[in-house]
This record gives sequence, structure tokens and C-alpha cells, in this order.
Amino acid sequence: MADTVTSHVLYDGIRRYAVHLTNQSDGTGESGVIKVDISTLTDGAGDVATYSTVDRIVGTTNGFSSVGLAWDHTTDDEIAVLSGLFDIDFSDAGGLTDPKSAGGTGDIILTTVGAATGAAYDITIYLRPKS
Repeated sequence: MADTVTSHVLYDGIRRYAVHLTNQSDGTGESGVIKVDISTLTDGAGDVATYSTVDRIVGTTNGFSSVGLAWDHTTDDEIAVLSGLFDIDFSDAGGLTDPKSAGGTGDIILTTVGAATGAAYDITIYLRPKS
């Protein structure tokens, strides 16, 4: 078996993008799973995006030790480690921007820690694609 996961685009606008992610775990968990494929998005000028700025992450986790979000690079760049109920707003600081480290794609990946049967997450990520 495998975890039951969903990914639903809430908003795909000229300058903004939002995706809603859910997981109902059977204990398998997820490791380095691409949740936002940056190359499928465009920036405000219509160019293919190569990186992103995360403005806000909202949601909840239950039953996982934590859920990690990172930008995919040779050494992944951490966005956030999530646990419990959270509303992390980076927008006042201009957002949290992918540092574009060497290697990788800049996709947003997710890893669960401490998966157990019945563990779940419900996460919404608000971001701005950039090129």
C-alpha cells in the first residue's frame, strides 16, 4: 500500500500560485516527493519559471513527527519544518526566496518524518514563480 496523497492547484495566476496538499498515511510516508514542479509554471512576464519565492504556508500535521519542505538542489535548501497547526507568513519580509544553490531543479519537495498509520497533513503553499 501507499499513503493517499492529493495535490490541488488553488490558484495559478500571472504572478501568484497556490497549491493545496493532503496526505492520509498508511505508515509509508513520503521522501523527497516533488509537490511543485517549477518548470511547469511561468513568471509575471510569461517566461518559464526557474525558481520561486514562498510567501506563506498554512495548515496542520497530525501523527507525523514533522513534515519538511525544501527546494530541490544537490544539497536541498530548507523552506520549513512543519508540525501541528501553523500559519507561516514570509510576505512581510518579501517572501522566502530559493537561494538557487548548485544542482537540482528548484522544485519544491516534501518529506515526512515519523510516518504512522493514520498520520495526516493538510498544507497550502502560496508562492511566486520567478525566472
